[in-house]
Amino acid sequence: MTGIARISSGAPWEPIFGYARAVKADGWLAVSGTTSFDENGLIVGRNQMYVQARQAIANIATALERAGMSLADVVRTRVFVTDMERFAEVARAHLETFGDNPPASTMVEIRRLVNADMMIEIEADAYRDPAKAAVTAKSSVAAKSKAAAKHKDIAVAKRGARKAVKKTPRRRP
Repeated sequence: MTGIARISSGAPWEPIFGYARAVKADGWLAVSGTTSFDENGLIVGRNQMYVQARQAIANIATALERAGMSLADVVRTRVFVTDMERFAEVARAHLETFGDNPPASTMVEIRRLVNADMMIEIEADAYRDPAKAAVTAKSSVAAKSKAAAKHKDIAVAKRGARKAVKKTPRRRP
Protein backbone atom coordinates (compact mmCIF):
# COMPACT_ATOMS: atom_id res chain seq x y z
CA MET A 1 0.00 0.00 0.00
CA THR A 2 1.31 3.43 -0.96
CA GLY A 3 -0.35 5.21 1.94
CA ILE A 4 -3.41 7.27 2.55
CA ALA A 5 -3.99 10.78 1.26
CA ARG A 6 -6.69 13.05 2.65
CA ILE A 7 -8.17 15.71 0.38
CA SER A 8 -9.97 18.74 1.77
CA SER A 9 -12.48 20.87 -0.12
CA GLY A 10 -12.45 23.74 2.35
CA ALA A 11 -16.12 23.22 3.21
CA PRO A 12 -16.99 24.89 6.52
CA TRP A 13 -18.16 21.59 8.05
CA GLU A 14 -14.86 19.72 7.61
CA PRO A 15 -13.03 21.23 10.62
CA ILE A 16 -16.20 21.24 12.74
CA PHE A 17 -17.00 17.56 12.25
CA GLY A 18 -13.46 16.32 11.63
CA TYR A 19 -13.56 14.71 8.20
CA ALA A 20 -11.95 15.01 4.78
CA ARG A 21 -13.86 15.55 1.53
CA ALA A 22 -12.09 12.51 0.11
CA VAL A 23 -9.61 9.85 1.19
CA LYS A 24 -7.39 8.05 -1.32
CA ALA A 25 -5.75 4.69 -0.67
CA ASP A 26 -3.92 3.02 -3.55
CA GLY A 27 -6.33 3.07 -6.48
CA TRP A 28 -9.41 3.75 -4.35
CA LEU A 29 -10.98 7.09 -3.53
CA ALA A 30 -13.87 7.51 -1.08
CA VAL A 31 -15.67 10.84 -1.44
CA SER A 32 -17.61 11.89 1.66
CA GLY A 33 -21.25 12.87 1.53
CA THR A 34 -21.28 15.93 -0.70
CA THR A 35 -23.97 18.57 -0.89
CA SER A 36 -24.66 21.54 -3.13
CA PHE A 37 -22.30 24.05 -1.52
CA ASP A 38 -20.45 26.57 -3.68
CA GLU A 39 -16.86 27.84 -3.35
CA ASN A 40 -18.01 30.18 -0.55
CA GLY A 41 -19.67 27.40 1.44
CA LEU A 42 -23.19 28.57 0.54
CA ILE A 43 -25.97 26.21 -0.54
CA VAL A 44 -26.83 26.43 -4.24
CA GLY A 45 -30.38 25.82 -5.53
CA ARG A 46 -32.65 26.33 -2.54
CA ASN A 47 -35.80 24.22 -3.08
CA GLN A 48 -34.40 22.96 -6.43
CA MET A 49 -33.55 19.27 -6.21
CA TYR A 50 -32.11 19.01 -9.74
CA VAL A 51 -29.86 22.06 -9.26
CA GLN A 52 -28.63 20.75 -5.92
CA ALA A 53 -27.93 17.31 -7.42
CA ARG A 54 -25.92 18.85 -10.27
CA GLN A 55 -23.91 21.01 -7.84
CA ALA A 56 -23.21 18.07 -5.52
CA ILE A 57 -21.97 16.03 -8.49
CA ALA A 58 -19.81 18.96 -9.64
CA ASN A 59 -18.30 19.11 -6.14
CA ILE A 60 -17.59 15.37 -6.33
CA ALA A 61 -15.94 15.90 -9.73
CA THR A 62 -13.66 18.53 -8.17
CA ALA A 63 -12.60 16.12 -5.40
CA LEU A 64 -11.95 13.42 -8.00
CA GLU A 65 -9.83 15.79 -10.10
CA ARG A 66 -7.74 16.71 -7.05
CA ALA A 67 -7.03 13.00 -6.67
CA GLY A 68 -6.14 12.53 -10.34
CA MET A 69 -9.43 10.84 -11.19
CA SER A 70 -12.62 11.64 -13.07
CA LEU A 71 -16.34 10.89 -12.92
CA ALA A 72 -15.66 7.96 -15.28
CA ASP A 73 -13.75 6.29 -12.41
CA VAL A 74 -16.78 6.31 -10.07
CA VAL A 75 -17.89 2.75 -9.26
CA ARG A 76 -20.57 3.49 -6.64
CA THR A 77 -22.79 6.36 -5.54
CA ARG A 78 -25.02 6.62 -2.49
CA VAL A 79 -27.69 9.30 -2.75
CA PHE A 80 -29.53 10.63 0.29
CA VAL A 81 -32.59 12.80 -0.41
CA THR A 82 -35.10 14.55 1.84
CA ASP A 83 -38.00 14.02 -0.60
CA MET A 84 -38.29 10.78 -2.58
CA GLU A 85 -41.21 12.30 -4.50
CA ARG A 86 -38.56 14.26 -6.42
CA PHE A 87 -36.77 11.11 -7.58
CA ALA A 88 -37.08 12.07 -11.27
CA GLU A 89 -35.04 15.26 -10.75
CA VAL A 90 -32.24 13.37 -9.03
CA ALA A 91 -32.35 10.56 -11.58
CA ARG A 92 -32.06 13.10 -14.41
CA ALA A 93 -28.94 14.71 -12.92
CA HIS A 94 -27.38 11.30 -12.15
CA LEU A 95 -28.10 9.93 -15.63
CA GLU A 96 -26.76 13.07 -17.36
CA THR A 97 -23.50 12.66 -15.47
CA PHE A 98 -22.99 8.91 -15.30
CA GLY A 99 -25.02 7.64 -18.28
CA ASP A 100 -21.95 6.50 -20.24
CA ASN A 101 -20.26 4.95 -17.16
CA PRO A 102 -23.06 3.98 -14.76
CA PRO A 103 -21.89 3.14 -11.24
CA ALA A 104 -23.63 0.89 -8.75
CA SER A 105 -26.00 3.19 -6.91
CA THR A 106 -28.41 3.46 -4.00
CA MET A 107 -30.92 6.20 -3.24
CA VAL A 108 -32.45 6.56 0.22
CA GLU A 109 -34.90 9.06 1.68
CA ILE A 110 -33.85 10.61 4.96
CA ARG A 111 -35.61 12.97 7.35
CA ARG A 112 -33.23 15.91 6.91
CA LEU A 113 -29.63 16.99 6.41
CA VAL A 114 -27.40 19.23 8.54
CA ASN A 115 -28.77 22.40 6.92
CA ALA A 116 -32.52 22.74 6.32
CA ASP A 117 -31.89 24.07 2.78
CA MET A 118 -29.97 20.93 1.80
CA MET A 119 -32.15 18.47 -0.09
CA ILE A 120 -29.54 15.99 -1.28
CA GLU A 121 -26.19 14.50 -0.26
CA ILE A 122 -24.17 12.17 -2.47
CA GLU A 123 -21.27 9.87 -1.59
CA ALA A 124 -19.05 8.38 -4.29
CA ASP A 125 -16.42 5.66 -4.42
CA ALA A 126 -13.99 5.61 -7.33
CA TYR A 127 -11.25 3.31 -8.51
CA ARG A 128 -8.37 3.70 -10.94
CA ASP A 129 -5.75 0.99 -11.36
CA PRO A 130 -2.59 2.47 -9.77
CA ALA A 131 -0.38 0.87 -12.45
CA LYS A 132 -2.37 2.50 -15.25
CA ALA A 133 -2.48 5.80 -13.36
CA ALA A 134 1.34 5.69 -13.00
CA VAL A 135 1.76 5.03 -16.72
CA THR A 136 -0.60 7.91 -17.52
CA ALA A 137 1.25 10.19 -15.10
CA LYS A 138 4.65 9.21 -16.57
CA SER A 139 3.47 9.80 -20.14
CA SER A 140 1.98 13.13 -19.07
CA VAL A 141 5.29 14.16 -17.45
CA ALA A 142 7.20 12.97 -20.53
CA ALA A 143 4.89 14.97 -22.81
CA LYS A 144 5.33 18.07 -20.64
CA SER A 145 9.13 17.61 -20.63
CA LYS A 146 9.15 17.18 -24.41
CA ALA A 147 7.02 20.31 -24.84
CA ALA A 148 9.31 22.26 -22.50
CA ALA A 149 12.41 21.08 -24.39
CA LYS A 150 10.81 22.09 -27.70
CA HIS A 151 9.93 25.50 -26.25
CA LYS A 152 13.52 25.88 -25.02
CA ASP A 153 14.90 24.88 -28.47
CA ILE A 154 12.68 27.48 -30.12
CA ALA A 155 13.83 30.16 -27.66
CA VAL A 156 17.49 29.26 -28.24
CA ALA A 157 16.94 29.33 -32.00
CA LYS A 158 15.31 32.76 -31.79
CA ARG A 159 18.21 34.10 -29.71
CA GLY A 160 20.68 32.64 -32.20
CA ALA A 161 18.80 34.20 -35.10
CA ARG A 162 18.88 37.58 -33.36
CA LYS A 163 22.64 37.29 -32.82
CA ALA A 164 23.20 36.30 -36.45
CA VAL A 165 21.52 39.43 -37.78
CA LYS A 166 24.12 42.14 -37.86
CA LYS A 167 22.77 45.44 -36.71
CA THR A 168 23.84 48.36 -38.81
CA PRO A 169 23.79 51.82 -37.32
CA ARG A 170 20.96 53.93 -38.57
CA ARG A 171 21.98 57.11 -40.33
CA ARG A 172 19.96 60.23 -40.08
CA PRO A 173 19.28 62.14 -43.28
